[in-house]
Amino acid sequence: MADTPFLDGHNDFLLRLLRAPAAREQTWLKGDGTGHLDLPRMRDAGFAGGFFAIYVSSPHEADEPDYQAMMDSPPYDLPLPALMSAEQTQSTALQMAGHLMWMERASQGALKICRTAAELRACLEAGTIAAVMHMEGAEAIGPDLDALYAFHAMGLRSLGPVWSRPTVFGHGVPFRFPGDPDTGPGLTDAGKDLVRACNELKIMIDLSHLNEKGFNDVASLSDAPLVATHSNAHAVTPSTRNLTDRQLAMIRESGGMVGLNYATVFLREDGRKSTDCGWDPVMRHLDHLLDKLGEDHLGFGSDFDGADIPDVIADVTGVPALINQMREHQYGEDLIAKIARNNWVSLLERTWGE
Repeated sequence: MADTPFLDGHNDFLLRLLRAPAAREQTWLKGDGTGHLDLPRMRDAGFAGGFFAIYVSSPHEADEPDYQAMMDSPPYDLPLPALMSAEQTQSTALQMAGHLMWMERASQGALKICRTAAELRACLEAGTIAAVMHMEGAEAIGPDLDALYAFHAMGLRSLGPVWSRPTVFGHGVPFRFPGDPDTGPGLTDAGKDLVRACNELKIMIDLSHLNEKGFNDVASLSDAPLVATHSNAHAVTPSTRNLTDRQLAMIRESGGMVGLNYATVFLREDGRKSTDCGWDPVMRHLDHLLDKLGEDHLGFGSDFDGADIPDVIADVTGVPALINQMREHQYGEDLIAKIARNNWVSLLERTWGE
């Protein structure tokens, strides 16, 4: 295992399993040489734990444009998919929760779904990968919120009300460059009820993908720290998905946290998707986030298996190289330990309680 274990704020590995369920043993336990994550590479890299996202993708339209090509040729403004209902998404979300539970069982003690801060700390001490069940886009919950309690019983401890496309709870930001996150109305009444219910259950609320008015609504309603699990600095890369300095100040003042997103479209100053960008954009964002948030409120939020990432990282085994780059950039060992894992642990203690 690498010398600096780390926690990670966001990955889409469950989506890989969903798309090839017959190959899940090879994909998870042995590694098939594709994607960013599998159990052997995670253990080799020092992946101590992270947030595993339940995300239901929109139906693919045969005549839709090549969005990936558009994101490599800014400026761009991609249309958002239509709202999806609980009836359309709930069965898929249940499948993905089941995949995470299968991963726990199949790993034979190498991974554990953590429901409390005490379980998280115990995993770190034992060298067991700590998995947090997260929901990216709350469509599967439904406006009556009944399913929230069911998913919480399964282990859900983190939730983002939206993934960019609108939900019955609020509005996300479109994928637009250049642009800013002030892109539409805030939370609906159902969204405000969702925030209150998450506070009651101690489910962390993720602000990544939420637009500025929705961000403000959560800040005014929630009694928990403000968290963006996988977002970057708008002042460095003016994407709608990145956080303004005002938002960063609000997160810092709430005792919250931001996880650095490795997606090149949110790292590169030119907003391009191309992965041959070196370390410079990564360190620019880290420096800016550190300056605006302070050393206790910054961590990693890779977006592994959900985005194109810099070639210098390539997959989870590249995170030790990122940590070494931080050393070369004169980040001290105490600061590196905070960013790599300790800040996530402290944040979840503040959000979940002991």
